Amino acid sequence: MESVNIIIIVVAAILVIVAFIIGLVIARRSGEKKIARAEEMASRIVSEAEKEARVKKKEAMLEAKDHWLKEKAKFDKETSDKRNEIHRLESRLKDKEQSLNRKVDILNIKERDISSRETALIAKERANLHKEKQLETLIAEQNIQLEKIAGMTAEEAKKLLLQNLEAEARRDAAQFIKEIKDQAEREAEKEAKNIIIQAIQRCAADYTMESCVSVVNLPTDEMKGRIIGREGRNIRSIETATGIDVIVDDTPEAVILSGYDPIRREVARITLEKLIMDGRIHPARIEEVVAKAEKEMEVIIRETGEQACFDVGVHGLNPEIVNLLGKLNFRTSYGQNVLQHSKEVAFLCGIMAAELGLDSNIAKRAGLLHDIGKAIDRETEGTHTQLGVDFISKFNENPAVLNAIASHHEDVPMETPYAVLVQAADAISGARPGARRETLEGYIKRLEKLEEMADSFSGVGKAYAI
Repeated sequence: MESVNIIIIVVAAILVIVAFIIGLVIARRSGEKKIARAEEMASRIVSEAEKEARVKKKEAMLEAKDHWLKEKAKFDKETSDKRNEIHRLESRLKDKEQSLNRKVDILNIKERDISSRETALIAKERANLHKEKQLETLIAEQNIQLEKIAGMTAEEAKKLLLQNLEAEARRDAAQFIKEIKDQAEREAEKEAKNIIIQAIQRCAADYTMESCVSVVNLPTDEMKGRIIGREGRNIRSIETATGIDVIVDDTPEAVILSGYDPIRREVARITLEKLIMDGRIHPARIEEVVAKAEKEMEVIIRETGEQACFDVGVHGLNPEIVNLLGKLNFRTSYGQNVLQHSKEVAFLCGIMAAELGLDSNIAKRAGLLHDIGKAIDRETEGTHTQLGVDFISKFNENPAVLNAIASHHEDVPMETPYAVLVQAADAISGARPGARRETLEGYIKRLEKLEEMADSFSGVGKAYAI
């Protein structure tokens, strides 16, 4: 058994050695093949690289040649442009040279002409000097002869001539100045009339002719008894609370309110209308309604003042001034509503100021406020102009406006053109036919003058104006 095992081991060892030798042979052959393939691949790569290098070299050479051609074309173009520019400059220089040559020729011709004229002028000057000397000699001889004839020296004759000329010049100058002055006055008067006429035509204000009475309509005559009340208590309460006389007479369905204060009279009218509408008329109710009417009157006054400012186009007035303007609606002057008069004066001032190139806003402001003192002249002593100035000056108003208020009746000197405009507009508004009611005294005087005119005719014994 042991020998068999040894034999098996030996055989196995021999087989292993044989297999190893066979493996070495196979591996060697496989390595040689791989080396051959690698050498072949390397040879192919080198060949392709050389081929690619030749292609790139050729492309680089072509690209360099193309770049060179482009640069050469660019250089040729720039060279051609510069050459053309040089040609143009040369052509312009030639043209300028020819122009200068022509101008030089013209100057040479003119110089020769001037030289010839200068020579001629020198000759004429010499001839004139010779003639001047001859004239001086003749004048001297004539002067000697004139002095002998007139018995006067040349200085005396010259002095007499100058005196005559001076007197004549003074007369002509005085006449000329007078003509200019007369013409200026005519034109100024004409222009002023045109401006005033245009202002009047463009201004149209409505007037309400106020009186010292107001009429309250009643639904029936039975209401008169309720207004009077038991033993006249109601009517006395109304008169005490409002300060207005209530007149109940035979006028059908109407009660008359009489008083010189239009504001109180308006309060009484509102009170009476509310009482009639409500139906409850007794002293306590009367006092309550009068208080409400007074508050309502304050609102009416403020809104009236604001509306007047809006209508005229004057803005930025203090509320106290606006309230005082509203009170002007209940003031009259010779029957003319003062607020409407102030609005018309403001319109006229604004139009005339615009025509004269002045500030129309200042002019309208001065015109609207010129009679503001008439709203307080019944409560404080003093003229309405002074009261207006004292009141308005508290609100930092424009000095031109203050001067216009103070001077529109010539109480103080006029310092600005706006004062003149306000005075003119005030006169225009007041003098317009129908604007103001004629006083009884003026009416009687006018009737007396009519009677005197009729009596002046022969054959008239006594005339009566009816």
